[in-house]
Amino acid sequence: MNESNFSTLDELATYLRHLLDSKRYILLYAYNGMGKTRLSMTFKNIGKQENQQDTLYFNAFTEDLFTWDNDLDNDTDRVLKLNSNSRFFAGLDQLEMENRIRPFLHRYADFSFRIDYQAWTVTFAREVNIEGRNRTIDNIKISRGEENIFIWCFFLVIVQLAMDGVEAYQWVKYIYIDDPISSLDEHNAITVGNHLAGFLKRADHAIKVVISSHYPLFFNVLWNELREINRSKFKSYFLFYSKRINEYTLSDLSDTPFFHHLALLQDIWKAKETGEIYTHHFNALRSLLEKASTFHGYKKFTVCLEPYNDDPDETLYGRIVNVLSHGNYSFYDPVEMLPDNKEFFEKILTDFLQFYSFNSELMPAVRDQEITS
Repeated sequence: MNESNFSTLDELATYLRHLLDSKRYILLYAYNGMGKTRLSMTFKNIGKQENQQDTLYFNAFTEDLFTWDNDLDNDTDRVLKLNSNSRFFAGLDQLEMENRIRPFLHRYADFSFRIDYQAWTVTFAREVNIEGRNRTIDNIKISRGEENIFIWCFFLVIVQLAMDGVEAYQWVKYIYIDDPISSLDEHNAITVGNHLAGFLKRADHAIKVVISSHYPLFFNVLWNELREINRSKFKSYFLFYSKRINEYTLSDLSDTPFFHHLALLQDIWKAKETGEIYTHHFNALRSLLEKASTFHGYKKFTVCLEPYNDDPDETLYGRIVNVLSHGNYSFYDPVEMLPDNKEFFEKILTDFLQFYSFNSELMPAVRDQEITS
């Protein structure tokens, strides 16, 4: 498997920009805590000169351009305020945004909205059935999930305007999308992924696109859709950050169908080879065992465990995995695994790989400097 390594996010973002000289789409898969959002901002900042920029981005910072005024005094006049200083809203009052947003929004939600172009606010309403009669309730506060959907549809309209070459968005040369909607269930992951891919298939624009996500199903939908457009213009990677050696790694997934369990396996294998094993890796190991057992038609992951020599009940390793995979472990504050638990982790993983013949190219030897540093 081809890998590229980078010491800083600036190096990685610069590499992606150079890659887009010859590619049209780059797709990144990474777990939370690997630096996806910071990478999107670094990518954007590289293209920023004086007061000009070349990247239209969607990430956690995009949501901050929309803030609520809940009318705490009267609790009646609730509005979503737009940041009028952002180029995200360039030409807002001239582009009939309401009529453009509605067709997208109706795919996902049942509420309506109105934009006040003078006050830079949005109000929402919903039709409800009360005692058999339909009534419209105005000035409602929509849920956080509905707000995310609205912002996403707002963004899609801006992407469409940029692709159409509208003057207000002619500065857009790149589009960078990081995890478009929070907490996607399987249905919405497929719907949003398919909708976005179809949207980006337009061939009548020169804008280059980077998409990053930690949702396996969403990533898989885009991998299949975008790759089929033009394989020579598509690149896909698994992004991993090693805190111990402070290095970012891109593993090429462009020619290999993406499966979540393979990404898990690569992460776990790399941890084993470097000795950089943290408590959260037992969670990942359990997830891998569960996926393998389910694939083979078993209800319990313990069928994937080699019994311990002095364990007549064949339950020891199962208990260990159960106990060590139920802690509240975080990618953001990793805790190194205790030596005894490391031995159990490595033994269980090694036995699993001996029993199931995965492609050895998925688990390349880790570089000497990574082991000894």
